[in-house]
Order: sequence, then structure tokens, then C-alpha cells
Amino acid sequence: MRSRTGGGGVTNDDIPIGRRVASWRVRRSMTQQMLADRLRRSKSWVDKIERGARALDRYSVIQEVAHVLRVDPEVLLGQPPSTPAGTPDGVDDIRAALARYDIPQAAPRTDELRRQVGHAWLTYQHAHYGQLVRVLPGLLDAAQGARSPELLVQTYRITSSLLVKLGEADLAWLAADRAMSTASDDPLLAATATISIAQALRAQGRDHLALAALLPAANRVLPQSTHSGDQEVCVTFGDQTSRKPLDHEGQGDRWGRAVGGVLLVQAALAAVGCGEHRRADELIDRAVGVATNLRGYDDTHHTSFGPVVVELARVLVAAQRGDADAALQRHSTIVRREGWRRLPAEYRSAYLVDVARVYLQVGDLRGAARALVDADCVAPAEVRCRPLARTVIADVARGHPAPAGVARLATLVGLTR
Repeated sequence: MRSRTGGGGVTNDDIPIGRRVASWRVRRSMTQQMLADRLRRSKSWVDKIERGARALDRYSVIQEVAHVLRVDPEVLLGQPPSTPAGTPDGVDDIRAALARYDIPQAAPRTDELRRQVGHAWLTYQHAHYGQLVRVLPGLLDAAQGARSPELLVQTYRITSSLLVKLGEADLAWLAADRAMSTASDDPLLAATATISIAQALRAQGRDHLALAALLPAANRVLPQSTHSGDQEVCVTFGDQTSRKPLDHEGQGDRWGRAVGGVLLVQAALAAVGCGEHRRADELIDRAVGVATNLRGYDDTHHTSFGPVVVELARVLVAAQRGDADAALQRHSTIVRREGWRRLPAEYRSAYLVDVARVYLQVGDLRGAARALVDADCVAPAEVRCRPLARTVIADVARGHPAPAGVARLATLVGLTR
């Protein structure tokens, strides 16, 4: 790679850093003024950075810009993202398993494969990512050789979710796309695959594409009249509207509603990422209606959906549209609920890392540190293996002095102040 200075900063290729900032700002559906406001700087400052009229050569400032744009600083610098200490090896083995097209001669029995897939889901939900990285290549081989589309879809979904955690969004999208192709004849399985598709797209910063996938999928699996009051849950994206929900009855009804509820939650997060704040609020309100009418279902599709999940999403939507204070007030109430403690460790820890970012929005380093330490107590790998968490730790550790507990985390993940 060539190193170059100029065009507003130093990068390791021929694209000036200012152009990278502009590109990611557009992908995040932000105007120059919006980026300036979140950085607490002037629009003129952003414009000069993007045009190369002002140098962006201080790493601490690059970190601030990267944090607002939700990318690693290395992305703005044109460098391969560094691997945090504690990140499990083995992603190349997963990539190789996804690239194999030869079918094993002896496929495992379906009941044995189902047991293995169930164990993999538990491993993921407990955030034992190192163990899961070692297991997945063999599980992918077994599932691809079996004759069970349902279990193969689940295996691809687990793989995609883990790869998103490890910062491998492109490979995660490949696994999610495989899930969708496998599930094409089953509307409910296809809807679960759409959850993975959307998570991978959002991790790539492609919120518009995620939203375009999520809304039709939600319409297909939810009844035409899902109540938040008596509002119909029929949401559209452009001219993409689906008004042919599944036939719902009994447990299948509850499964469809749970999957549909997650699709609405993901759609709300994608919408606010696109700057469509009103639509995000409407989607959250509709997800409330789904969750309110959903009680006592068997979470076969591993959605974790329920009223608390919707309220956590409401916190993140409020924070991303700039209402950080209101978001934190709501957060402090939700985490006292019994439903919060019943969520998987992975889910709670990931949410707490997001909340640490909200505390940073309001300049509360102690609150951010407390959220990070709590996240580490719930699921250490969620904090120590994820590039996103590493960036938040670095932001908090820049405080003088670094808040208690965060200096230790910074050392554990290989960061230096």
C-alpha cells in the first residue's frame, strides 16, 4: 500500500481522508450540518475537512469522527481494521466452510443436527464467541450436507450473527443471503433470514437497503390488523407493499408475530439510521402493539422479542435522533424490569455498549464507563471481541483520568492511551 499525506489527512491509499468522511456521511444519510452538530463543530469545519482544505491528522479527532459515523478509525484511514486482543481466531475457517460446495458423504441424523444447532444458539446467546468460532465450520459442513432447510437456515443465521459481532459484515451478509436462498419456499423461515440480512446490511452502513428488505417481510408474516390501538401494521417502502400475511393460528401465530415484531424493531433502527425519524417512531409504536398481544410463546426462532426488547429499541432510536437525555431516562427505568434480566447475556451486553455511546453523546464519561463495565460483567466477549466496543472503550479511556474500570478494559483489549 502507498502512504500519502494531503487532501485533508493521511491515508494508506490514494483516497484522501476527507473524501472518506464525506462518503460515510452520505451513507449514514447525514448532512454536513448534522455531522457538525454531532461533533459539536461548525458546518464550515466539516466542509473544509471533506474538501481537503483543512487537515484531519490528529488521531483523537479521527476517532471522534469515526465514532459519529459508526465506523472504525482505521476505515477512515484506509487501513485494514486492527484485530483487538481477545478476538477469536478462526474466521478464515468459517469463510472456507462457506466456500465449500461439495456435500459430505455421510450426513448426520436430523435429531443430532438439531441438538448441535440448539447448542450453537445457546453458545451465541451466552456470548461464548471463541467457542462458537471453533464449532461453526464443522456445523456448517454438517448442516449443508443434511436435508433440513430449517436447520440449515438456523446455522447460516448463527454464522451471520457471529460474523457481525466480529466486524466481518461482508461475510455476514453472505451467510445471511445463503439463509434467504435456503428459506425461499417458507415465508416464516425467509422472514427469519431477513433479520440476518438486515443486521448485516446495517453493520455495513446500508440502512436504506435494510429498510427495503425489512418492511415487505414484516407485512408478509404479520396479520393485516396488528393492534397498537387499532392501527393496521401495513408499512410500505416506496411501492413495495405486501398484504398477504401468513395463515396464522395457534403457536404458529405467535411465532409469526414474534418474528414480525423483530422485523419492525430492526426496521425502526434502520429508519432512524436513514434519518427517517417519524417513520422510526411509527414502527416502534407498531412493534409495541405486536409485543402487547404476544404472551407465552416458544421462542423457536430465537428472536428474544417482547415488550422489553421494543422499549430498548425505543431508547436507541431516541438517542440516534438526538434525544439522548430522554433516552437515558427511559433506559434507567427499563433495566429495572424483570424482563430485562430474562434477556440473553449477548443481547443485554450489546445493548449496554450502545448505551455507553449514548452517555458519550451527553458528555457523561462516568455513565459510559459504568455501562461498559456492566456490559463486561454480563458478557465479557461482547466487550472484548467486538471492534465497535473497542472504539467506545477508546473514547471513554481518553478521559483524564480514565474512569475506573475502563483503563483495565483498555489494557485487556490491547488499547493504549
